[in-house]
Amino acid sequence: MQSFRTEIENPIVEKEIIELADKIELFHKGKIDEEKFRSLRLARGIYGQRQQGVQMIRIKLPYGKVLSNQLRRISDVSDEYSRGRLHITTRQDIQIHYVSLDRTPELWAQLEKDDVTLREACGNTVRNVTASETAGIDINEPFDVSPYADAIFRFFLRHPISQEMGRKFKVSFSASEEDTALSYMNDFGLIAKIENGIKGFKVMLAGGLGSQPRHAEKLYDFLPADKIIPTMEGILRVFDRYGERKSRAKARMKFLLKDIGVEAFKKLVTEEQKAIEFKTVVIDESTYKNSSPVTVTAPKVKIKDQKAFDLWKSTNVIPQKQEGYVAIGIKVLLGDFYTDKARLLASLVEEYAAGEIRLSLRQNILIPFVKLDLIPFFYQELEKLGFADAGYNKAIDITACPGTDTCNLGIASSTGIAEELERVIKTEYPHYLENEDLVIKISGCMNACGQHNLANIGFQGMSIRTPEKLVAPALQVLLGGGTRGNGQGIFADKVVKVPSRRGPEALRRVLNDYEKNGNDVQFIDYYSLKGEKYFYDLLKDLSNSTNLTQDDFIDWGTNETYVKAIGVGECAGVIIDLIATLFLESEEKIAEAEETFNDKVYSHAIYHAYKAIINSAKAILLSDNIPTNTQAGIIRQFDELFVETKKIELGTPFSDFIYQIKEHAPTREFAQSYIENAKHFLEIVRAYRTKEMKDNTINVIQH
Repeated sequence: MQSFRTEIENPIVEKEIIELADKIELFHKGKIDEEKFRSLRLARGIYGQRQQGVQMIRIKLPYGKVLSNQLRRISDVSDEYSRGRLHITTRQDIQIHYVSLDRTPELWAQLEKDDVTLREACGNTVRNVTASETAGIDINEPFDVSPYADAIFRFFLRHPISQEMGRKFKVSFSASEEDTALSYMNDFGLIAKIENGIKGFKVMLAGGLGSQPRHAEKLYDFLPADKIIPTMEGILRVFDRYGERKSRAKARMKFLLKDIGVEAFKKLVTEEQKAIEFKTVVIDESTYKNSSPVTVTAPKVKIKDQKAFDLWKSTNVIPQKQEGYVAIGIKVLLGDFYTDKARLLASLVEEYAAGEIRLSLRQNILIPFVKLDLIPFFYQELEKLGFADAGYNKAIDITACPGTDTCNLGIASSTGIAEELERVIKTEYPHYLENEDLVIKISGCMNACGQHNLANIGFQGMSIRTPEKLVAPALQVLLGGGTRGNGQGIFADKVVKVPSRRGPEALRRVLNDYEKNGNDVQFIDYYSLKGEKYFYDLLKDLSNSTNLTQDDFIDWGTNETYVKAIGVGECAGVIIDLIATLFLESEEKIAEAEETFNDKVYSHAIYHAYKAIINSAKAILLSDNIPTNTQAGIIRQFDELFVETKKIELGTPFSDFIYQIKEHAPTREFAQSYIENAKHFLEIVRAYRTKEMKDNTINVIQH
């Protein structure tokens, strides 16, 4: 093994980074299965990209808050291990690309020096907890949701329940009923409320995007704030046990809720509560570290272009609830910016604001706590950085995923068409620079990382085939989506598919029609009034693939002829169905159970032991070529096929044996007993497996 050392103060983090370095070495030596290794690295923020031999690194930044020292650290890491470019995602993360796998442990160790993590940024985990970027300063918020988002992030980071779920799990906190964190498209969406003087949340459950978007369902009208952590733990337990594991396409929470219904799901969550250690978790806001604005005298500034300044101020300056302060929005084209500017920005906000920025769901940057008299100075300084474009969160501010630039799943260019559409709006429809209604989003494929199916006007990367079997890049045009507020949203309709080169013309036609006939109603209402057929008729001639020109076979942002090339997506991680590996994983889980037991974290110890038992049972089912699906299904099948038939003697039904986890509080005594059960069960099934293999060998020899 490598003698890699991290110099990290946190021993848990240091151990993880050293383990990653060791696993990479074993992988290179062929001692770890490729699929198993993929699952491991994804849970550590290391994601394969379109280009061979390099990785995309996703840096987990809860609710988009980044301190100045953290931004400098991320910039240093990007310069040292990547190419100096930072990409803001639609979940308030930062991604850097073109990183060597072998250098990822060093990279992680450098980030941790300023309390920045990669842990669970990808894979089948609880992903980055998002929140309204205005949390804490929003003039309409009943209270600051930041401490609650922070508490959820910290409580579930490294939690044994959320390490190897069937699919990813997404959480959002909206500061107010405007629902700017989009609760209705998250697995667990919370909207701040106060009832009878008690802080709490409206809870939305099991929303999602992708090829089959599903609106979240209301789980609770009001859930007191001290119940959100035990409730989420119950939800994760149910999802982990009953969620689909065989088919990735059906493994998200939205499919589980659709199958069993809200009331049945709520009942299962309630049943889990007696096994959860903390029935309430009070989140003490006073312990949350809020950034403090500096007191500084405003430097004298002479504005050169008053008209440009006034326009910028009207679109990029946001009122704060704190008297005497505003927030300033920075429109970041496609979410991409570079480390030289990032460092200067870090110093600017450290010296003249509160030493922090917030990354937004629309891939932008927000600077909170700017004194009113510093607005001209900030405009001047941001202009020097190229960060003073007007139109923050307006129609010209288009959201786009990386698409075919770096993503394995990209079908058509997101970034290229986004730049062209922004140019069209800026030059041909300059009045939309101030329009807050029109939201335009673009994704390079159906997975909706650019959230195209939430947009008023959305585009999804596709391909189109001519009668001569030639393939050209295309865009699915979606219309009519948007956020209504308070947990309500509308997903856009798929209207028509057009060659990518005709995307700008499709936008022009929609905007021209809206300007002519919209009568000052919001676009979402205008689309609802006119309907899908109306817009299909407006655009259908653009879908004709019999008259393509040579240019139509060249995607936006490139000069090369289009080739459809889709790799293997890694958004959901991979489950490994190798029997020997499952037994080894059971051993690892038991070791983790004993470690957390010694640390007196009994609830975690019990869950590690539960996972060991599940893995052991799954191994035996697979050894008999019995396909497995959910954990609940594994338990039922093992009972029917091995215990009831007396192939394996347990002295009790397997369901009673394993479901003790639901019936007992997480005490020291129960944890100790349950870990011993897991060890004993592993011994039993391993002995069964050995005997079966021996018998099979004898049969082969005899015949």
